[in-house]
Amino acid sequence: MLKLAKREEQIMQVFWDLNKAFIRDIIPLLPDPKPHYNSVATIVKILEEKEFLERETAGNMHSYYPLIGREEYQKFALKDIVSQYFDNSYPRMLAFFAKEQKLTEKQLTEIVNIIKKDNK
Repeated sequence: MLKLAKREEQIMQVFWDLNKAFIRDIIPLLPDPKPHYNSVATIVKILEEKEFLERETAGNMHSYYPLIGREEYQKFALKDIVSQYFDNSYPRMLAFFAKEQKLTEKQLTEIVNIIKKDNK
C-alpha cells in the first residue's frame, strides 16, 4: 500500500464517509480552501491508479467508491508513524501521547480497559 499525500487523504476521508460519490459531491465536503474541480478530478484519477478508488460509469458520469477501507489505511499509516518516529515501539508511541496530552491516571486506566475489552 502506498502512503497518501495530504490532499489525497482528505479526499479519501470524504469517500470513506460517503461510501460512493461523484466528484462534484465531495468538493463541498473538503476543507477550505476548496480545490478546483479539475484538481480534484486529477487526484481522484491518481487514487484510482494507486488502487484506493474504483470507478463506476453511469452514462457519461463516473461515480467512485473506496477499494481500501478507512480502518485498513489507519493501520498502515499508524505502522508507518510508529516505524518512522518511535523506532517501531508502540509503548514509546503511547508514552509520547500520554505525556504530550497530559493524560490522567484515570484516562490511562480507561485506555487499558478499552484494550483489554477489545482483546477478548
